[in-house]
Amino acid sequence: MTDITHGRNARTADTGPAAPNAYVEAGKEAVYTAVLVFLLGFLMVGYQTQVLQGEQMSYVTRYSDVIWAMLLIPAGRFLLTLTRFDRTLPAVVLGGLGFVYLFGAGVIGVLELPIYGSLLVPVDTLQPHILPFEQPMVNVIFGLGALFVFASAARTRRRKTTGGQSIDIREAAEARQAKVARNLSSVLGPILIIAALVIPLTPWGDRKLVDSLVLVMTYVMLGWGLNIVVGLAGLLDLGYVAFYAVGAYTYAKLSTTLGFNFWESLPLAGAMAATFGLALGFPVLRLRGDYLAIVTLGFGEIIRIILINWQAFTGGPNGIGNIAKIDFFGIPFERNPAEGTTAFHTLFGLEFSTAHRVVFLYYVIIGLALITNFVTIRLRKMPIGRAWEALREDETACRALGINPTNTKLTAFAIGAMFAGFAGSFFATRQGFVSPESFTFIESAVILAIVVLGGMGSQVGVALAAILLIGLPEVLRELSLYRMLVFGGVMVLIMLLRPKGLLSYRVPTIQLHKGKPKTMAPPIVGAVK
Repeated sequence: MTDITHGRNARTADTGPAAPNAYVEAGKEAVYTAVLVFLLGFLMVGYQTQVLQGEQMSYVTRYSDVIWAMLLIPAGRFLLTLTRFDRTLPAVVLGGLGFVYLFGAGVIGVLELPIYGSLLVPVDTLQPHILPFEQPMVNVIFGLGALFVFASAARTRRRKTTGGQSIDIREAAEARQAKVARNLSSVLGPILIIAALVIPLTPWGDRKLVDSLVLVMTYVMLGWGLNIVVGLAGLLDLGYVAFYAVGAYTYAKLSTTLGFNFWESLPLAGAMAATFGLALGFPVLRLRGDYLAIVTLGFGEIIRIILINWQAFTGGPNGIGNIAKIDFFGIPFERNPAEGTTAFHTLFGLEFSTAHRVVFLYYVIIGLALITNFVTIRLRKMPIGRAWEALREDETACRALGINPTNTKLTAFAIGAMFAGFAGSFFATRQGFVSPESFTFIESAVILAIVVLGGMGSQVGVALAAILLIGLPEVLRELSLYRMLVFGGVMVLIMLLRPKGLLSYRVPTIQLHKGKPKTMAPPIVGAVK
């Protein structure tokens, strides 16, 4: 009977499906990809229409670009498929070399260095150029694709290495990474604050730079406000821009209708946004995860549609203009103020400059952002902050511990919305004009991306992500055609290399045992069990 059983098992093993060959499967994927690239690129890339003055529309062919795309993209697919079968060495080597070659040469072309022209000298009839593409930015993009292949293979190798380790070793490695992130946060935080305070006072702090930093700091404040809802309470909010819009329109109406200035309207804008946060919180008390995200997304769109259609109150698509500019606590930044009023430059004996208002706006948003950060840190150490963290980790266990999830969710939505209202009020006084086009879903997506990329719950990480995601497109504004491609590539790389965020670590606000736990005394021999 034993022999029959073993024979049956042996026959089953012989007739079972064999493991697929990695190179055969990778070759199939590459062929399918090449066919797809040809079908998509032959007409869209292979032909380029052009219209010359005084002539009919014509076209030029770019077959070489299609051929190179049919070679490089399937090659990347081939290497990624090998990585799936734990064949990571080819992807690491070829991906790294491809990145250095294509990206490096492309950057040389973008910088318009003379050496780039020599790289385009024809070699022979079969290979028209040393570089695949004549446009340097296209080589940069394919170089980033090679970096993606390299990073995927490196991550697979690291995961394979850590997969065979014990749980204790992996937990110790994660603890070391969290410690490094915590130490970096404690060092980078003061450095960033000091740098932000002194930049306008340096020779490089011109009006253009300061104005860009005002935009960055606005998103830092919005990111810290959303971090309360997403990072601490664990509530996915895709309609956060709605509270931003409520704060902006509140100040706009108070300014144009009742003549309130910025300082009088600021607390009212925050209170109005917090009220809308409570209004959103009540319908979503029973929702979690994706369902919560869908409802918050719908709430943001409802607010935007109301702003467009309620023309008698909001001005509709035309928005609200002539919003009062910020003043220095009652002292206007004007060349010729109203009679009986002293201007800012006259009071301090300065020559009139429009940069005075910009610098003051910069320090105002820094103050508002630091207040947001301080309040968040203090609340995190209070019982409400611990309740947020408990809700984030497990709502069922949170309820079992006697914590009221209703109040916990409502406070998270209200406080996060309040800070968005403050930021919206600042946005309105900075722009002097608000319209629904400034509060679309993409704004919520960018703010959420800042929180996720920085590391949910990490204040310094959110600030770094805002500098990267908002400051990088501003720096690359001259490359308007390609800056969003670079922006997207950076986001992809961060998610590959740091999937938990730039500075992601979770430290409980309360610990039962600090340091090493006490060891238990050895059992007494002969004791009753």
